[in-house]
Amino acid sequence: MSELQSVAWTLSGFGDEIDPDPAVQVAVLKALGASHIEVRSAWDTNVVDLDDDQLTALADQLARAGMAVSAVASPIGKVDVALDADLEVARLRRIIHVAQVLQTPNIRVFSFYRAPGIAVESIRDDVLTRMRLLADLAEKEGGVLLHENEKDIYGDTPERVLDLVESVGSPALRLAWDNANFVQVGVKPFTDGYAQLRPYLDYLQVKDAVAATGVVVPAGEGDGELVETLTALRDDGYVGFASLEPHLAIQHELGGFSGPATFGEAARAFAGLLAGLGVRTT
Repeated sequence: MSELQSVAWTLSGFGDEIDPDPAVQVAVLKALGASHIEVRSAWDTNVVDLDDDQLTALADQLARAGMAVSAVASPIGKVDVALDADLEVARLRRIIHVAQVLQTPNIRVFSFYRAPGIAVESIRDDVLTRMRLLADLAEKEGGVLLHENEKDIYGDTPERVLDLVESVGSPALRLAWDNANFVQVGVKPFTDGYAQLRPYLDYLQVKDAVAATGVVVPAGEGDGELVETLTALRDDGYVGFASLEPHLAIQHELGGFSGPATFGEAARAFAGLLAGLGVRTT
């Protein structure tokens, strides 16, 4: 077996893009060859709002199915930066508990919205203050915050993502890379951002988008430079998660939905790209 053929990434996916019911989520992911699930919501309830009974039931269900959790896809930081910083710290404390019950250190986060008409440069200090507080808590509790480059937050371009992660300077703040989100803010992901952000990239979210419209499409069918990105990750030794987040049916502020059939379409498109690169998934 060649060196390239021996490269393996761990396949995961946003379960609630498939169905609100975790049982259906797990069944579809396992059928697609995934060993892990990324948990954003269950039974139409976001992870930050799951009560203890729901959380225990979810953890038990995943354990019985032999499905591990790659990350908790929290909404932390997906709020206006003008809100009290302590509110997000309190929500993160709950999310850390959720992540501990689900046995993953990984927690997806964002770097705050701003009101219309507010210049992005003007919120930098407030964003960094809040992200430092969040990172401090994660460090204390053994969690890893994975910042996603969502459009319209502070960290939506490579330059600001780099500023964020280097200015906070915490081992508990790393990056979740999303090609489609970069496309939606006018960035060529690989060309404009990969080299500078790769040292901090710990997690891959898989989706693509068309630059002219922002419409999300299966991996490799848009302008997200997926082949270039995946090739570079393969060549520089990436061995982490690849989490499917297709957004092929519905996309909204707190996430998206695809359904089982289109989620499968997205998974097969990604598998096709990996096959051409000699990368397998486990």
